[in-house]
Amino acid sequence: MSGELANLQDRVVIIGSGLAGLVTALCLRPQPVLLLTRADLGAESSSQWAQGGIAASLGSDDCAALHAEDTLKAGDGLCDTAMVRLITEQAPAAIAMLESYGVRFDRDGTGAIALGLEAAHSRRRIVHAGGDASGAALVRTLAAAVKNSPSIDILSGCEVRRLIVDEGRIAGLLGATAKGALRLAASRVVLATGGLGGLFDATTNPQGNYGQGIMLAARAGAVLADMEFVQFHPTALDSARTPLALISEAVRGEGAVLINPRGERFMADVTGAELAPRDVVARAISTERQKGGKVFLDACQALGAGFSARFPAIDALCREAGIDPANEPIPVRPAAHYHMGGVATDSYGRTSIEGLWAAGEVACTGLHGANRLASNSLLEAVVMGKRVAEAMMVAKNKGVHLPDMAMPPDADLRSIRPVVSAHLGVLRHEAGLAAAVRAVLPMALAVQPASDPAMIALLMAVFAHRRCESRGGHARTDFPSRLAASCRQEMTLGEALDAAVTILSSSPTVQKRSA
Repeated sequence: MSGELANLQDRVVIIGSGLAGLVTALCLRPQPVLLLTRADLGAESSSQWAQGGIAASLGSDDCAALHAEDTLKAGDGLCDTAMVRLITEQAPAAIAMLESYGVRFDRDGTGAIALGLEAAHSRRRIVHAGGDASGAALVRTLAAAVKNSPSIDILSGCEVRRLIVDEGRIAGLLGATAKGALRLAASRVVLATGGLGGLFDATTNPQGNYGQGIMLAARAGAVLADMEFVQFHPTALDSARTPLALISEAVRGEGAVLINPRGERFMADVTGAELAPRDVVARAISTERQKGGKVFLDACQALGAGFSARFPAIDALCREAGIDPANEPIPVRPAAHYHMGGVATDSYGRTSIEGLWAAGEVACTGLHGANRLASNSLLEAVVMGKRVAEAMMVAKNKGVHLPDMAMPPDADLRSIRPVVSAHLGVLRHEAGLAAAVRAVLPMALAVQPASDPAMIALLMAVFAHRRCESRGGHARTDFPSRLAASCRQEMTLGEALDAAVTILSSSPTVQKRSA
């Protein structure tokens, strides 16, 4: 460890600087914190790009019970009811806390917080900051608060590659920096590293986000949950841009409709129509695209000339692609957007490893179940970031022994994206999932640049292979029905590797696990 970091080894260490990491750091004040981030604060986080806002029952016709009911419906039978109630009940307090940090939410003509509508919400309850650039506004404000907090030290340009575990508890971490390897002793670590959308060719997430936090926890021996559930946002802008720009659900909330090249509104007879749950809309668009045509989001009648005023950031993205959304339909396609699974945690973000917490998209709290309700992700990041901080406040640093560990290579996703995109997309089947396992298992077991992303792809494929039904963000063409009874899946990495070998046991290409 470098001399300049020697006095930081007993601090709480937060890995990641999206909304969950920033909130956790701020709520820990004045306790000393070290925040590690690959780039500048929030620069490579999905929080930064979030358009929709935060769901909170602030309207006179709304309440936490209704918000919880909508969340449970969207979660398709796999939500943890207690977590749903806890987080939805704390939503108004979360908004108030963010305002105390300086966040300015959009307000209507009366001065009240303006509330938008998104898919599967029964009330207008989406709180925005900066119109359709809510995530950027939140991250910008909280990042400034973090930078102005004397108790929070920030180390940018640090990519954590391994957690170090000694005698079953967190002992520290191994990271790569521009100045070389960093070995840091730490007995209290928070994962706030975001999701895994970068594993897909079509994604709205930062391309470098391949599930690093899940990888760190998995290799440390933590229990993982529901890795098969990926939410594909139905309406990413179908363009050459990488990653794909997001056309917020709020556009459909304002009346935009989905049409095929013949101008037919193919969602008209579906319950909820364009505002059906995201998995329903994504599957409908994928099916329409498989017929050989494109799909468009038409806001011409609903918004027309008012599009640019209501959605200035989206208007700019469309015009960048040569589209005038006020006068012509917007070409859209599903894209990997959010991961409902992740590191299994309790209601305070504790993982199965002593000294390790997780908050935000990297964690699986049970709030989202099989399918996230729109704008519940930023809410979860805020509420759970605060709860993680509360738990860590009473957890004491413990003396640790820091065993030696070799530095793994930098991750290379190029050989993994084609496999994940082909076999773990919106529509899945047994043969494709087995093919994915066959392709990535040897890489996951090796020590090479593709190993870490291959391991995340393997986990997704194994979990998906075991779920023989279609539910929420997991749709199988060979098991199109939803089982009457189903439950959350949990596995460690070791158990998943054993399951992968079993899946391929009849294949001569199987690479057995080393003893």
